[in-house]
Amino acid sequence: MTAVREQIIEATGRLLEAQGYHATGLNEIVAQSGAPKGSLYYYFPGGKEEMAAEAVARAGERLAQRIEANLGGDEPQVEAVRQFVRRIADGVEASGFRAGGPLLAVAMETVTDSERLNLACRRAYERLQQAFARRFEDGGCSAERAAQLATFVTAAIEGGIILSRTNHSGEALRCVAQELGAWLEGEGERSGIEDWH
Repeated sequence: MTAVREQIIEATGRLLEAQGYHATGLNEIVAQSGAPKGSLYYYFPGGKEEMAAEAVARAGERLAQRIEANLGGDEPQVEAVRQFVRRIADGVEASGFRAGGPLLAVAMETVTDSERLNLACRRAYERLQQAFARRFEDGGCSAERAAQLATFVTAAIEGGIILSRTNHSGEALRCVAQELGAWLEGEGERSGIEDWH
């Protein structure tokens, strides 16, 4: 991948996360990326929609890697999930409530407007859920139950991000961290999973 193409994807991703799809213009992408305007259509003949789809795919991959790294150590699954969500809360606050949920804004804005972007968002969310599910399976859950838990955890985190950004406080995410942890502890006990917590 060329450096210019990479700069465009990175700039697009930052802008989408901060202000959404419709508010992000090509001139802003040019200014943020430092790329010549002509290079946008050279690398992305599909225009802004293609750039956004690439940025969404990149965000999904990075988030999945972060999940795998944060939940993949020796720490019990429940505490790993709690700490992971607390770190998201810290990041949302540190960004001045402009960051957090890089898929969220694009998913909601384009759900019926762009089949390409909707598909990119669905695939990115699937990637996150798969990352959580793998970790839950590693912790002793059946594949079916791990998939269900992964959907639940992903939805809780995304909801916490919406509330935290809206309320300009990471407390909603910290509440999600605490309650998810308590719920997962109960899940481990109900399922008889050793070393879950």
